[in-house]
Amino acid sequence: MIRRFLLASVLAIAAPVLAQDAAWNDTLAKARGQTVHFNAWAGDEKTNAFIAWVGEETEKRYGVKVVHVKLKDTAEAVQRVVAEKAAARDAGGTVDMIWINGPNFLSMKEQKLLYGPYADRLPNWRYVDTVKKRSNLVDFTIPNEGYESPWRMAQIVFVYDSKRVRTTPTSIAALGAWAKANPGRFTHPGVRNFLGSTFLKQALFELAPDPSVLQRPATDANFASTTAPMWAWYDALKPNLWRGGAQFPENGPAQRQLMNDGEIDMMISFNPSEAAVSVQSGLLPDSVRTFTLAKGTIGNTSFVAIPYNASAKEGALVVANFLLEPATQARAQDVRQMGNFTVLDLAKLAPEDRKRFDDLPRHPALPTNAELGTTLLEPHPSWMTRITAEWERRYTK
Repeated sequence: MIRRFLLASVLAIAAPVLAQDAAWNDTLAKARGQTVHFNAWAGDEKTNAFIAWVGEETEKRYGVKVVHVKLKDTAEAVQRVVAEKAAARDAGGTVDMIWINGPNFLSMKEQKLLYGPYADRLPNWRYVDTVKKRSNLVDFTIPNEGYESPWRMAQIVFVYDSKRVRTTPTSIAALGAWAKANPGRFTHPGVRNFLGSTFLKQALFELAPDPSVLQRPATDANFASTTAPMWAWYDALKPNLWRGGAQFPENGPAQRQLMNDGEIDMMISFNPSEAAVSVQSGLLPDSVRTFTLAKGTIGNTSFVAIPYNASAKEGALVVANFLLEPATQARAQDVRQMGNFTVLDLAKLAPEDRKRFDDLPRHPALPTNAELGTTLLEPHPSWMTRITAEWERRYTK
């Protein structure tokens, strides 16, 4: 009787695992031969190379081909799915997977344009850090509820040339003072680029009378009073920016080129490893270093989502799962590759997989987790939308 009970208990525990394995094997079988059109921002050479490598690996292992549909703005892919839904193209869509977060995710979720929930069905989901890295579950204050899968972490840092900058600012107010003392030596991308708008959000966090309001939607009632100190600060900062604030680099790589050319001494980045990766690649001088601010900086998770009408849903699931492989995540964090910090909980990994991270190369421009300091949650997406529009109203003619 006891043996029969134990056997029944084992079978009861094993049944869901076996069912999950069977379901995943079915997904793998259906995915073979599919082509995944991965719509992803293409503004960084290292990231483009990493996506190309992912495609090579998934095709070799699973028979799933990846085509990188290179975007300047994620909204391009979102608009394509919106147009397909309006045309009643509810199957056979042209977008199979999107690198997404923030307002674009909110827009697709609200319009029911996403396939899922699927994230917790991925075999490698078991490694994801859902405790210390809450942004893996919450996207710009919006619970993702399994409609997107994480693949890389990001956090604001500032990159500077240590040959020219001896003392770095520790706050947004101090950054304004530094720019005044060093006119023309700092800039940020235009606010239509995520780095430019995130720079303003970082300032807003420090200067808002009550930062907690940023976790709720921006409204006509709270926007003006919350942002007023930031605009006053920016009014003083703008004339001290590169070219007197009359021109802004288009994106992060353009900003980085200005630093490499010696036109600026300091820049903002959303990749803690950018300085180290850029030095390794010869894109920045070896004198660059990284710093953050005393009260912390905004951080978030980058996700992949699958549109509701994707042609290659199974292939997209295979790619999303591959992005969570410990070996894939370790490669992504390597400064010789992308240098993006992992979304995984290293304590959940097998010793041999943990060792992959322990053995990653160090670099003097690469901050430690402790040096990154406090990670601030992204504001509600509506703040970025309103800030962008207000900046353009105030500072463009």
